[in-house]
Amino acid sequence: MAAQKAFRKFPAGAQERMLQALDLAAEGRMAGIAKPMKGLGSGIFEIALRHQTDAYRVVYAVQLADDIWVLHAFQKKATRSIATPKGEINLIKSRITRLTEMLK
Repeated sequence: MAAQKAFRKFPAGAQERMLQALDLAAEGRMAGIAKPMKGLGSGIFEIALRHQTDAYRVVYAVQLADDIWVLHAFQKKATRSIATPKGEINLIKSRITRLTEMLK
């Protein structure tokens, strides 16, 4: 999966913190670095992590079937805006649509 491939490129420390946040999500809890992602429907969350001088994001869904699905992982490049870039949002939306179709 593309999200997994991108996640593996994150620095080890960033991967570890994000995996801890995903473990909490699997337990039905939310890590302090996770928040609902606005505009994508309920059950879609973003883990936002600053690691050293970079920013990393993992977007996951918890309300599709009984599993947590990592939809997207990326390094945020923009330094001026806190908003997720439109291209990343469009990719996440397309992955939500494909996953929803697959789970029907």
